[in-house]
Amino acid sequence: MGQATILHADLDSFYASVEQRDDPSLRGKPVIVGGGVVLAASYEAKAYGVKTAMGGRQAKQLCPHAIVVPPRMAAYTDASAAVFEVFHDTTPLVEPLSVDEAFLDVSGLLRVSGTPVQIGARLREQVRDQVGLPITVGIARTKFLAKVASQEGKPDGLLLVPPDRELEFLHPLPVRRLWGVGAKTSDKLHAHGIHTVADVAELSESMLGSIVGGAMGRQLFALSHNVDRRRVVTGVRRRSVGAQRALGRAGNSMSHSEIDAVVVNLVDRITRRMRRSDRTGRTVVLRLRFNDFSRVTRSHTLPRATASTDAILCAARGLVSSAAPLIAERGLTLVGFAVSNIDREGAQQLELELPFETSDAGRRPAGTPEHLLAVDSAMDEVRRRFGNASVTRGVLVGRDPGLEMPMLPD
Repeated sequence: MGQATILHADLDSFYASVEQRDDPSLRGKPVIVGGGVVLAASYEAKAYGVKTAMGGRQAKQLCPHAIVVPPRMAAYTDASAAVFEVFHDTTPLVEPLSVDEAFLDVSGLLRVSGTPVQIGARLREQVRDQVGLPITVGIARTKFLAKVASQEGKPDGLLLVPPDRELEFLHPLPVRRLWGVGAKTSDKLHAHGIHTVADVAELSESMLGSIVGGAMGRQLFALSHNVDRRRVVTGVRRRSVGAQRALGRAGNSMSHSEIDAVVVNLVDRITRRMRRSDRTGRTVVLRLRFNDFSRVTRSHTLPRATASTDAILCAARGLVSSAAPLIAERGLTLVGFAVSNIDREGAQQLELELPFETSDAGRRPAGTPEHLLAVDSAMDEVRRRFGNASVTRGVLVGRDPGLEMPMLPD
């Protein structure tokens, strides 16, 4: 049996913790980030039942004295970059999962840095001292169990699962702790009297497959016995760059122009990240979620790879327009976009066109790709020097900038 040398480091209530760090008057108080939809909640607010992606009105009903603050994405990006510097100073084997969590492999560091527990404790201390944020670290032999350990160790904790006590730790936990088990899957399991990981472990793989499907059954069978052979992987090429915004029930009453503002905001942020990391892409993917929790995905592949905001926005608007009947029928609770078929070299095929070509009803970008990218680059430079709020598109003036952006640091 191997040693427990995999760390899962996860910042606690990331957005809310950044707000409490930067404004001392918010410390120890219930804080909600985002107005229409809860993007993050402090542990003081979570104690009243406030959860991420919950509608703002419901959150205020649960916690009337909560302090609501607007999101500051630039501050969160800076904080994430600082935390990942600590991760990479700890070990070269870092696998980012999102802006606020990562796996770290510390095997082979015993003589240099001490035991995994000592390394985890020092990492937490450095994040606290250098970045000013609380972080929880789970330590285990497998990635799956390290992540479970960090969930159980929250908030602001350190939890080791010794290799000889893995199942003793895992089996009493609820089935929702197993990767891939969401509300629907847990309901199916509960209907068959399966409530804990131990209950899952008692069933055969074929029995689990008959309840939740073959692929999920195999996964749950393996995880319930802590079988997870995946290693910490570094340098993985990202296959897409995306962002999404949860609208909650507020999306039902949004006008076409309000939905379009969300689309513009998402595309603007995605393409800025692509240009910053010298990436281009060809396929624009739209993801929608409706009131009945059903989802739809649509995509459009451009004739050539690009990082132009206008070119990708044109395709994004077309996808939303094609889904308009479904939005009107079912109500909209989430909008997400991703650009895939990524070229990490940033290659773009140039065209010869009239520089002041007229756009089609304002939907098709006018001008050559060179001119459009020159405008994008100029805006990027202004934002870099004077802040993200220094330049914005007219449609976004006065709009709620809150976004959920699951992404890896570039």
